[in-house]
Amino acid sequence: MQTEPQAFDRVLSSMCTEPHPVAREAAERFLATNPGDPGTYPTIAALEDDAIAMLGEIAGLENPAGYVASGGTEANIQAVRIARERAETRRPNIVMPESAHFSFQKAADVLGVDLRIVPVDEQYRADLEAVRASVDSETALVVGVAGTTEYGRVDPIPELATIAHAADALCHVDAAWGGFVLPFTDDEWHFGHADIDTMAIDPHKMGQAAVPAGGLLVRDERLLDELAIDTPYLESTSQATLTGTRSGAGVASAVAAMEELWPSGYRSQYVRSQNNAEWLADALEKRGYSVIEPTLPLVAADLPRSTFDALRARGWRISRTATGELRIVCMPHVTREMLASFISDLDQLEVRASVPVVSDD
Repeated sequence: MQTEPQAFDRVLSSMCTEPHPVAREAAERFLATNPGDPGTYPTIAALEDDAIAMLGEIAGLENPAGYVASGGTEANIQAVRIARERAETRRPNIVMPESAHFSFQKAADVLGVDLRIVPVDEQYRADLEAVRASVDSETALVVGVAGTTEYGRVDPIPELATIAHAADALCHVDAAWGGFVLPFTDDEWHFGHADIDTMAIDPHKMGQAAVPAGGLLVRDERLLDELAIDTPYLESTSQATLTGTRSGAGVASAVAAMEELWPSGYRSQYVRSQNNAEWLADALEKRGYSVIEPTLPLVAADLPRSTFDALRARGWRISRTATGELRIVCMPHVTREMLASFISDLDQLEVRASVPVVSDD
């Protein structure tokens, strides 16, 4: 096969990035191992323990438990599954802000739970009064997001956890994207800040591990019992993961990346990405576009559809929010030079659009 993979030089809206060289090398070495069969592959099983220990350190969790998942979608589904199995009602519900990832809709469909979607406030964060109004005796889970996929916002996590536990529900935080930048901010988002129960946090996003390398963390290891299935033909007696066979590539690359970059490398990367986001936001504002303040390295701006389509035609891999804004994520592979080239193309399109059409008549 001669086909080459997607280059990253014009990818501006993805939450995945080029893996760090040490992560790439580790992924290749452990590609054929299976952490789903720890009795046969004890080395990768031990590395998964290391991965969870490091994720726990990043997420402020002492005595962490969990596993390396395929990504945020799997971790979110598993969090809903834990809550459903723990619930004592026949039709439990989960309460989440409209800014939450679409994987919760998948979870609701697959697991047969009701999904209650509440609005966000003027800062694009979960509206606490709306959450309180939606929680009832059948609520099994309250969801907060630490780094939303459209605007990079962090919900009021401590308050959401308080609301959840007052209703005897669990609290889950989706930090799949934000988990590797938020440690260097003043936001309250992790287990050390709030009494949350479960978290999604993905090394293969800002953590620079190879895909797939997500993470599910739980405060209390007993929560994993809600997921456990007997595995009679394996040397291990039970399995809590959603997928059975998993490549050890994700596990090994996550460990390699975190050992290489935590904390100073991730701190430097956050500063660089945040500076790039603020530079881009300023450049767009100077050109008259309405821009939503990038509190994390993610920029959303009100760009006309025709301009957006023209930029796509020039090869820029960009996307839009649900309400139509241009959405650019300043991932580790996004350089200032890339952003300057993007702005240059935007300027050229503006000039062409402003040139009057001369009639032959």
